[in-house]
Amino acid sequence: MSNTNALVSALATAPGVILPLIREVPPQILKRRPAPAKWSAYEHAIHLSQSDVAFRARLDLILSTPEPVIKTIENSAEDEAGAMLEVDLDESLERYVRERNALVERLKQLSPEEWQKTAVHEAFDHYSVFIMFRHLYVHEMHHAYLLEQLMLKNDWE
Repeated sequence: MSNTNALVSALATAPGVILPLIREVPPQILKRRPAPAKWSAYEHAIHLSQSDVAFRARLDLILSTPEPVIKTIENSAEDEAGAMLEVDLDESLERYVRERNALVERLKQLSPEEWQKTAVHEAFDHYSVFIMFRHLYVHEMHHAYLLEQLMLKNDWE
């Protein structure tokens, strides 16, 4: 098994990278979509702030169910159409920090056996608690990268 301490540390420090990045996006492009079906920096930020709830629910399911099955998380049609643009960014980011702190504290309490507990995931060949939280971190950094690309974009039309 990979290093759980390194993963928990990365998850704990991620908001310290992501929040300043979001705050650096110029207000005039914060909600601007690069194309009609592509998210703005604002939408990426809101999406990131909503992820921990789903992953904590998955953790509860995996730890409490003998043969857990994990469904793929799909973005809603409303979110794809721009609903996240109406969500309060400051409240979302405060919730993100609060929920991340709670998640990190919970992960610190997991036993080595709990980290290794597996589940069937409808989209992946294999899945465990460790893979799930590594996936959360990688997912988060992917959106942070997309957010930064939008912030640095020089060819807005």
